[in-house]
Amino acid sequence: MTFKKDTYIRRRAQLKRALGSGLLLFLGNDETGMNYADNTYQFRQDSTFLYFFGLDYAGLAAVIDIDADREVVFGNDLTIDDIVWTGLQPSIAEKSQAAGISDTLPLTDLKGYLDKARAKGQPIHFLPPYRGDHSVWLWELLGIEPAAQTAQASIPFIKAIVDQRNHKSDEEIGFIEESVDLSTEMHLAAYRTVRPGIHESEVAAAVEEVACRHGNALAFPTIATVQGQVLHNHGFIHELNEGDIFLLDAGAETRMHYAGDLSSSMPVGERFTEQQAEVYEIHLASFQAAVDQLKPGVPFREAHLAAATKIAEGMKGLGLMKGDPAEAAQTGAYAMFFPCGLGHMVGLDVHDMENLGEQYVGYAEGQVKSKQFGFKSLRLARPLEPGFVFTIEPGIYFIPELMDRWESEHLFTDFICYDKLKAWRNFTGLRNELNYVMTPTGARLLGTIKKPMTIEEVYAAKSGKAPEHSLLK
Repeated sequence: MTFKKDTYIRRRAQLKRALGSGLLLFLGNDETGMNYADNTYQFRQDSTFLYFFGLDYAGLAAVIDIDADREVVFGNDLTIDDIVWTGLQPSIAEKSQAAGISDTLPLTDLKGYLDKARAKGQPIHFLPPYRGDHSVWLWELLGIEPAAQTAQASIPFIKAIVDQRNHKSDEEIGFIEESVDLSTEMHLAAYRTVRPGIHESEVAAAVEEVACRHGNALAFPTIATVQGQVLHNHGFIHELNEGDIFLLDAGAETRMHYAGDLSSSMPVGERFTEQQAEVYEIHLASFQAAVDQLKPGVPFREAHLAAATKIAEGMKGLGLMKGDPAEAAQTGAYAMFFPCGLGHMVGLDVHDMENLGEQYVGYAEGQVKSKQFGFKSLRLARPLEPGFVFTIEPGIYFIPELMDRWESEHLFTDFICYDKLKAWRNFTGLRNELNYVMTPTGARLLGTIKKPMTIEEVYAAKSGKAPEHSLLK
């Protein structure tokens, strides 16, 4: 399943106008063995290759030769030995016609094509590799050693791609919304499954079954845990007990390869404890504070600071922080409880184009990414523009190792009440995440199926009832 041919033609034309001259090199992905060559991981095409060519097949490369006004797909047709195992498939030429490409060559011709361009002094633009086989391939094609490739990747090429892919078309937004709806169904399965006495693996199985049943893949490895203070906990080894908070971070990638990204937090038993409910409500307030900042032209960093301020305010109400909450947010003291970023772009990648560099994707020209703990994890900070699709995901975490480190270093003693914090070491953590698109008039929540957010909605979902409305916008 692909976009119409004209979509790919328009995308490539826009890219050529942005670059103006030179040769643009696109490396598709290949099959990768898990433990031997023929036992492969599930194939996933490179997202930039998909965006401009739509060819969801292994073993391809392409060039856009702007100066020669030529677009070429390189690949090898199947041999009879291949067909025995894979079945008959269209030829490379037939596949490429669907993307508006009529010029195809064997993969072995790629190096010669690039050598001729280099001999003519033509600049070759390539992207930073994120796979080992791409690094080896670039070494063979261009003679650039792997350690030097990222530094020599074309920044104009990166910026042009980022500018295009950051601005989602209405058709793309429709595909993302489909992914969000399926992701919501995955989370609703968790609400129905979570209960004392089962294991994390059983919840993960119920969640992932929803995506598999619809013939789709996971957008990223599922996080399903009662140890929510570990931000990316991919192990499913713990038993669920009464009094635990269960945290799920899971999303679907539909057949068009667009991602949904949601997270949910829920009591393992029927209800949160009083302490858990207090923190959950603070979290919801921080979520709404962030959403209230979402307007065209407003830097996403302001939404992050709004959420951080509300969390600091809530922690002060619990006696765990002191001083001015806004100052606690600005200085970074808030990161004791919220050490990650508020959100990120979403599209063909769940962290869209992260392989091209967060500085280019999430930060505007002139914005400098902070190196400070907490702020350095903010993947998106730039002013929001129509067509941007992004997540909102504040969280509140109690991380014993972080408590001990900061206390021993006497950090933020004007804001953090370390003596009171000791009683909260075993709280773990919680978060919720929703996906939004920026429109000319404001942010629109994506998804036609409501993901539970309020405590009442969470309880209703755990009892098997779909929530009818939400107090959140």
